[in-house]
Amino acid sequence: MTDNPRSHGRKSITVSLKPRELMTHNPRLAGVWTARIITLFPDAFPGVLGESLTGKALKDGKWQIETTDLRQFGEGKHRNVDDTPAGGGAGMVLRPDVLGRAIDHTLHGTRGNLPLVYLSPRGRRFDQKMARAWSECDGVTMLCGRFEGVDQRVLDHYNIQEVSLGDFVLTGGEIAAQAMIDATVRLLPSVLGNAASIEDESHSGGLLEHPHYTRPAEWMGREIPEVLMSGHHGRIADWRQAMSEDITRQRRPDLWEAYQARKRKDG
Repeated sequence: MTDNPRSHGRKSITVSLKPRELMTHNPRLAGVWTARIITLFPDAFPGVLGESLTGKALKDGKWQIETTDLRQFGEGKHRNVDDTPAGGGAGMVLRPDVLGRAIDHTLHGTRGNLPLVYLSPRGRRFDQKMARAWSECDGVTMLCGRFEGVDQRVLDHYNIQEVSLGDFVLTGGEIAAQAMIDATVRLLPSVLGNAASIEDESHSGGLLEHPHYTRPAEWMGREIPEVLMSGHHGRIADWRQAMSEDITRQRRPDLWEAYQARKRKDG
């Protein structure tokens, strides 16, 4: 392996509507929000991101995704990417020299505000505020870990931010990356097409979302709340606000406390 990585280590992905043609190689689109993924499993992308609204937006060029195959930068005949932990212990650790080459290759030629993050269970917990901040950047570069994790020197050298999907452990960062990208891409202008729907969602205003109902008006002996059938927009808005507050207070006391603190500060 030389210090000049192979050009086919990175590929751009778009979506075709034709069956079995979900991923094709494409040149970079200038000025488009881009998710760059460093992974041992590039074929895991776009995955579910190629479906529904995010998939349509990907096809329409409203955002793009690039994957870097970490294996291409491995050491020796078998392109090894990991080694045993210094000091002993279970598992394997991704090598800093391999990761460094992959990161340099991925970031080569990039410009703008592009957070560099490592998907890690010990990182800051991902939330709606972070998704919104990423959506206002030019894209994001994600390092998907495997095994016991990555050599700490890589995180320190590149000043990589560690981000967690939640208080649990996955076998790798790919699933977490897709979830975070989905949460971010849907906030990009014109992806959802209805700004009001974003504003009303859980976490957007600091509260969990109110319940939803639709036809039929009665199902299994359960009826739609009368206020929602009244046509009185003011009463409906008040009911939804009250329900959001009640659900947040019961289910997420941490969010409720933060919401109350903001109200006291603003009041």
